[in-house]
Amino acid sequence: MKDTRTPFMAVENIYTPRQRYVLLVCSILALAGLMLFGLAQYLTAFLAAGILFVVFRPWWIALVHKRRWNQRLVTIGILLVTVVVLVVPFYALSSLLLDRLVTFAKNPEQILTVVHKIEAATGFKVAEQLNVREILLQGGAKVSGWLPTLANSALNFLVIVGLMLFTMYYLFMQETYFLLGLHRYLPFRNETLIELGESLRNNVNANVLGQVLVALVQSILTGLTLWIFGVPDALFWGVVAFFMAFLPVLGTPLVWGPAALYQFSQGHNGQAIGILLVGFIVIINVDNLLRIMLAKRMGDIHPLVTLVGLVLGVEIFGLIGLVVGPLLVSYFLVLMEVFRRENRAHKASLAEAGKAE
Repeated sequence: MKDTRTPFMAVENIYTPRQRYVLLVCSILALAGLMLFGLAQYLTAFLAAGILFVVFRPWWIALVHKRRWNQRLVTIGILLVTVVVLVVPFYALSSLLLDRLVTFAKNPEQILTVVHKIEAATGFKVAEQLNVREILLQGGAKVSGWLPTLANSALNFLVIVGLMLFTMYYLFMQETYFLLGLHRYLPFRNETLIELGESLRNNVNANVLGQVLVALVQSILTGLTLWIFGVPDALFWGVVAFFMAFLPVLGTPLVWGPAALYQFSQGHNGQAIGILLVGFIVIINVDNLLRIMLAKRMGDIHPLVTLVGLVLGVEIFGLIGLVVGPLLVSYFLVLMEVFRRENRAHKASLAEAGKAE
């Protein structure tokens, strides 16, 4: 009878089962790293899709799972809401901010005039002309780095938005397979996955829904205050306050504080004092009250986790890092707690085994 086996079946493999297993894991990690490297400039699209999946999933559950609506129509509706409510306003506000920063950086005479008036009024040398110009240029470059989707090109922005919407579509349409895949392929126990999911939900609630609500209220209050007390371009500075409100501790005082100095430099002392009073008494207290209320209702995240996460996330991921950064810190703390718990259980099992012997 003719031997139908291939020649390779008779060759002995030089690797042990343990070595093959290690090489398989290394190959998977190497390929995953290569794919991440290739998709690095579009990583924000996938991160944003995952975050929005968590944000809109309660709506999805209520409409598809409970009311039995058509899942394709619900998904398309969610994508339309994303474009109309998030993408278009974000693009418009960011473009306004970037254009004005670029204008100030190229023509800093307005700011230099205010600086010189403050110096004349206080007798204190605030900054040299060259330093102010450099600070404006560095600030414009820094913000442009945080908003790469807008700073590079409109085509790049469209590609990232398209990838985000495309990913969201399949996350919702194949929700069951996606969640089962997470449970199947992530190297964690079910208890750990539940903790990680809870941490993700808390971070998204606190740093997306909660922070956006706080930033919106702060922006409106700051813009109205500056408009009432006669500060030029109150609408623009209200938009700036919206972005600054995401920064803990500093936040909107970086907007209404300089606005008060500007009014002092123009000789409008009463208006400047009014801005400071409203800022310290109303805006800051409203900010603190809202953060305390939302911290408990929308996700109990420690302020230090938020602060460290913001610095880490914005530096690596840009504006999407406002959510991803605190999430990374929270995941690190959760995994450290899991590691501590697993070690304690392992030591307890070893102790019981020693007593049994």
